[in-house]
Amino acid sequence: MAINIQQALGIHPEALKLRAERVKILASNLANESTPGYQARDIDFAASLQQALAQKAQGTAADGGSALGNAGPELLYRVPNLPSQDGNTVELGVEQAAFSQNASDFQASMTFINLTLRDIAKAIQGQ
Repeated sequence: MAINIQQALGIHPEALKLRAERVKILASNLANESTPGYQARDIDFAASLQQALAQKAQGTAADGGSALGNAGPELLYRVPNLPSQDGNTVELGVEQAAFSQNASDFQASMTFINLTLRDIAKAIQGQ
């Protein structure tokens, strides 16, 4: 019986790609916290993951490219809770919380992939 590794890993490879992209976006927001007029950006993770999975199912990324496509996920503007005088929409606490949650979710997907690959290796070895 053949083992389909992509099927065994589920949504986690695409989720990791999106989480890595989101880290870049959130880091950019944090780096520009003091930049007047900077507009904080983010992605709708659930919608982007659903789009990536749909593209993967259609075979769009079958050529070895990313299921995210060349453009990546759609960037959205973050609406601030408290607008600032200089037009900057970055709120440090919000960005830090989003960054921390994203890192935690990234680690969870990574752990799942590692455990799955370890179990596949054990199955191959007959253990």
